[in-house]
Amino acid sequence: MQSYTIGRAARLLGVSPDTARRWADAGRIATHRDENGRRLIDGRDLAAFAVENGRGDTVEEGSYTSARNAFPGIVTAVTLGDVAAQVEIQAGPHRLVSLLTREAVEELGLEVGAEATARVKATSVHIDRA
Repeated sequence: MQSYTIGRAARLLGVSPDTARRWADAGRIATHRDENGRRLIDGRDLAAFAVENGRGDTVEEGSYTSARNAFPGIVTAVTLGDVAAQVEIQAGPHRLVSLLTREAVEELGLEVGAEATARVKATSVHIDRA
């Protein structure tokens, strides 16, 4: 079974290594030591923790949606055309780019530095194994 260092687990979870260490110290993630004394997390334990940690309420009060893949972040770029617009959001380690109408961007008040949540609902999702 694959094991992950605290640093690698932190990158996969989208948090700092200090946060992952605090979670491990608090017993939220089980760890063991390798022959060099490094703390490792078993892949199955990390996967279970990631699922449990991701179950937080991502929908704001009074807001309802069927899109479950929510990426809260900050708007880093807005490109306005006559009719369409492109908005980029940095959500942790993820850069998301969305094409939408200019009218929608203006109604939402999207500008660089604004908080926003990208919600993804797709019919086709591709997965690569590292």
